[in-house]
Amino acid sequence: MSGRATPATTALDRLKIAYTLREYAHAPGETAFGEEAARGLGVEAARVFKTLLVDADGKHAVAIVPVPMQVDLKALAAALGAKKCALADPAVAERLTGYVVGGISPVGQKKALRTVLDESARAHATIFVSAGRRGLQLELAAADLEKATSATTAPIAR
Repeated sequence: MSGRATPATTALDRLKIAYTLREYAHAPGETAFGEEAARGLGVEAARVFKTLLVDADGKHAVAIVPVPMQVDLKALAAALGAKKCALADPAVAERLTGYVVGGISPVGQKKALRTVLDESARAHATIFVSAGRRGLQLELAAADLEKATSATTAPIAR
């Protein structure tokens, strides 16, 4: 794995969680990171999940939702037991996770944050999430992602 190890792969290896590392060509200037990953890997976009950092009543949390959908902030707030959720500023997301936008992995972040995975992940044998770098994805079972991130699942995408 030399040269391709990230904090996410290191964390999964430490937890002895099975995953497949999948690489694709990231185009400089591309900002639709999830769609690019789905195209580059030749998989349906509903199996590729984006990692979003949110502010829930002043505390940060992570939402993981399918690329073609948006996070339902009201549903996420309910899942977190918060009154209100808002997307975090990208600079804050990068600082708290240790990853760059477009490469934020839900696994191996600098600080463990409460994490909610959209329940649609369970409909797939495996899903894809960022491995911690643009152009690099982890393919793993949703249950393994839940275990690695201590995530709860809820209907948080619309």
